[in-house]
Amino acid sequence: MSIIKPFKGLRPPKEIVEKLASRPYDVLNSEEARKEAEGNPYSLLHVTKAEIDLPAGTDEHSQAVYDKVVENYNMFKKNGWLVQDEDEKLYIYAQTMDGRTQYGIVACAYSEDYVNGIIKKHELTRKDKEEDRMIHVRITNANVEPVFFAYPAHKEIDEIVANIVKNQKPVYDFVAKEDGFGHTFWVIDDKATIDRIVEIFAKEIPAMYIADGHHRSAAAALVGQEKKKNNPAHTGKEEYNYFMTVIFPDNQLKIIDYNRVVKDLNGNTPEEFVAKLQDSFVVEKMGAEIYKPSKLHEFSMYLGGEWYKMTAKEGTYNDQDPIGVLDVTILSNLVLDKVLGIKDLRTDKRIDFVGGIRGLGELKRRVDSGEMKVAFALYPVSMKQLIDIADSGNIMPPKTTWFEPKLRSGLVIHELE
Repeated sequence: MSIIKPFKGLRPPKEIVEKLASRPYDVLNSEEARKEAEGNPYSLLHVTKAEIDLPAGTDEHSQAVYDKVVENYNMFKKNGWLVQDEDEKLYIYAQTMDGRTQYGIVACAYSEDYVNGIIKKHELTRKDKEEDRMIHVRITNANVEPVFFAYPAHKEIDEIVANIVKNQKPVYDFVAKEDGFGHTFWVIDDKATIDRIVEIFAKEIPAMYIADGHHRSAAAALVGQEKKKNNPAHTGKEEYNYFMTVIFPDNQLKIIDYNRVVKDLNGNTPEEFVAKLQDSFVVEKMGAEIYKPSKLHEFSMYLGGEWYKMTAKEGTYNDQDPIGVLDVTILSNLVLDKVLGIKDLRTDKRIDFVGGIRGLGELKRRVDSGEMKVAFALYPVSMKQLIDIADSGNIMPPKTTWFEPKLRSGLVIHELE
């Protein structure tokens, strides 16, 4: 079962929360972050992407950046922009996008649960990205940004959350100007309520699932293991044994598409390329208007100013295989590998990935600009597919899921001491 605990959150005063809360470090490059934080000394991007306070072009993994992280983080606390709660709390964090609201519980997860598989993964992590986040956790001695988890929806937890939302005034409530998404935050300070939520997870929630933030999860858990190893007096109750998460019921979450663009046709003319696709797909030309896939095993392709519908032929995939049935697997095997010669999605520089939040117009733009030659749009994976794969111990191909809205960083921080 799943271990969670309350914690003494480090939070901004209400008056500056909208200025301080920022998008997560991994959805912005350095220049985008620099522009987003321009003229705003409160932005947490000064901590999560501290290279924005150094000359343009500074290596974001350099010691100078890590030193700036520590300097800025300490300055935020000294200035009273981050203030620690006196007692251990749980929190509720609601996000609203396109009229749909999802309610997550902010709590600390147990690092050992990540190691022993109670916290389940569906993606592989890269060591370089793990190490970068581990350094960030070590030098701040904190989980500055939360991890996005899902749990099997539970009626009593839903009722507890609904009661708090109905009867208690939120401490934060704002719409972010960058994306138009609503962010609302409540503090749970009733001990009996906190204890009951913790008890339900411990007795009735068999697993939690990483939705977004595999590298942050790995980094937080590994730093916890390091601290355990280096502490001869370790008891298992230390704060470093836990890391900060926002845990949403699975039935409230929506995965959107995660699409692909490729720089060339691997030596094929457009006509030769389309002909080779017809070995595995029914290919139909749809015209110049954007065409979006409407069901599993259907893809759209943009090539040469035209949109195409591609439907995978029967027998080209295995519906009984939880990985083989995924559209990302079908596309990878039958198009990217077989026709375009792209063997490793993690390392091949000919391919890039575009989150569906940017719309299919972004695929068209990148091809029309000449930067890319062809684009593919996929039908999104379901939460059921994600959970089935994680439960079976399998790993999804890279860049399979895109969750939106992203968690805002800075609403609460968890310190490890």
